[in-house]
Amino acid sequence: MCGFIGMYQAAPGAMSEQAIADALQSINHRGPDESSVWRDPAGRAALGHTRLSIIGLDNGAQPIVADEGDLVIVVNGELYDHERIRLELEAEGCVFKTESDSEIALHLYRRYGMAGLKRLRGEFAFVLFDRQRRLMLAVRDRLGIKPLFYTQHEGTWYFASEVKAILAAGVPCEWDEDAYASRAFYLRDHTLFKGVRSVKPGCWVLVDNGGMQGGRYWDMEFARKDAPDPTDEQGMIEAIRSAVEESVRLRLRADVPIGVYLSGGIDSSAMLGLATQLTGKPLDAFNLSFTDMEDYDENRFARLAAEHNGARFHTIEITQDDLADNFEQALWHNETPFFNAHGVAKYILSQEVRKAGMKVVLTGEGADEVFAGYPHFRRDMLLYNVERQDPQVISKLRQRIEENEQGYTRSEMPDDIHWMINQLNHGVSWLDNQAGWFKALESLYSSDFRDHFSGIDPYRQFFDRLDHNQLEGRDPVHKSMYLWAKSYLPNFVLTTLGDRMEMANSIEGRVPLLDHHVVELACKMPVWMKVRGSTEKFIFREAMRPYLPQALYERKKHYFRAPPATLQQQGRLYQLVQDVLHGSELDNLPFFDAAKVRQLLDRLPGLTPLEQGLLDPMLMELTSLCLLQRRYKMQATVNPQWVRGVAA
Repeated sequence: MCGFIGMYQAAPGAMSEQAIADALQSINHRGPDESSVWRDPAGRAALGHTRLSIIGLDNGAQPIVADEGDLVIVVNGELYDHERIRLELEAEGCVFKTESDSEIALHLYRRYGMAGLKRLRGEFAFVLFDRQRRLMLAVRDRLGIKPLFYTQHEGTWYFASEVKAILAAGVPCEWDEDAYASRAFYLRDHTLFKGVRSVKPGCWVLVDNGGMQGGRYWDMEFARKDAPDPTDEQGMIEAIRSAVEESVRLRLRADVPIGVYLSGGIDSSAMLGLATQLTGKPLDAFNLSFTDMEDYDENRFARLAAEHNGARFHTIEITQDDLADNFEQALWHNETPFFNAHGVAKYILSQEVRKAGMKVVLTGEGADEVFAGYPHFRRDMLLYNVERQDPQVISKLRQRIEENEQGYTRSEMPDDIHWMINQLNHGVSWLDNQAGWFKALESLYSSDFRDHFSGIDPYRQFFDRLDHNQLEGRDPVHKSMYLWAKSYLPNFVLTTLGDRMEMANSIEGRVPLLDHHVVELACKMPVWMKVRGSTEKFIFREAMRPYLPQALYERKKHYFRAPPATLQQQGRLYQLVQDVLHGSELDNLPFFDAAKVRQLLDRLPGLTPLEQGLLDPMLMELTSLCLLQRRYKMQATVNPQWVRGVAA
């Protein structure tokens, strides 16, 4: 894994060497092993790269410049099955100059242009400069595992692995109030930094002297409801097992040791079991343990999986004090708000793994997205599609569904959610939940901010920008999964619980369950193979059964969450929330009425534990926004006449 910065200008001119150096220094954590810069002699482009050496340790430096001098590329990530592709390209006359897996992307572009993108497999982002055609191309992997951001400022285009590199190169750091009001930093491709956007998963962005153009080279395609329903249940299970085994096998290729993040759920436990069997030797497994609230601690389940596989088990104990001490630094790496401190916990875990001498870990991320593992997908099944389900089981589950409705909204949902439901002809449980939480957050807006952005319709904007061809004729559960994959998967799960917290400590996380071959196969499977009664991820659970202890095979989904700060009001994390929200940063934040927020804080001790826990995500986000503003010195860009607390 690595980090990079790319700069392009249609009109040739000087590019600041200091700007490139500052950009690379800001993301040195992504690649502390070596760094290098290439500059276009004609003055149109510059590419900088900072490297974490995993493959081709002695001969894999970047930027990679073609011998002909016409193509230059920087890559972040891993390209799997590159040995086979390399042999095919060499047979076609391509001459390689490095041992790096990244170089295949350069040769695929030369021979096949954009069509070559479909042959890439892995988690990656890259920027390529074509000197002959005077263009710069930026490409992101299919699921958005690796980050890639871009913007234009004063005639120069910037592309980078993290927003902070773009800012360090000289782009002004300003709040994007519209992106916050519309939740576009989660729901779409915006960020909280004005003008900075992310390349969407499975997409490319190209800039030349004619401006910018974008396109998509891959998308999730769920089976249509009118497609023949497969009947060979055992055959489907074996196909998934084979696909996952191949994906893990490819990700075990590295020139450095590989460990496993072990949460205590079936996903990471299955990855440990598979990797152990494929390597034939014990592996190092790392688990974080929340020692001050037992209900949130999965250590005993992780230990069970480790013992089952003879792994070397490492427990990293984390307290509320640890979360408080690391909150701001983890947030700086994340570049988006936390609504739970579990991202901070992942940051601490990665820090300890790096201290243990590891560079690469396998993770179980993605199983819930690919195989419908979240309870809200099960709720969608119960409400909108019970085909091939046991009627008695469904009847009992539906009777109990009202008991688990906490957090879901109904009549009080925003108008654009009702509009979206009408378009889909059914509800989406995770959107119901998010919309209800967002509405509570809106109640704290300053009146000027709320009035200015009234009618912005976040969910309609989200829905209107989707490819509706991928929704038409699909099952309601699959539509819900597609919507999640276009928003919270790349913009939260793979950021806060993935790349950012791992690469903050120079750890490369590999996600076998988001291999696009696994995803494409899972998309073909019917809903009843993913959710079977009360059992989520049914087909994955059955496929991975040979690698799981019985107790974990039978275990229900357990969300990975850090203990809420509001439930430990004597702890330092809660004190951090209080200190920040009573400080000047809240007064200067261009979104909220500080008095309303502090009134809520004053009421907090008198609320029930349930009410306190439900407010924790809101307080985490508010605290995060204040600290982001302080750490990045973010400026408000809106008219000071209508935003309270912003100086003229």
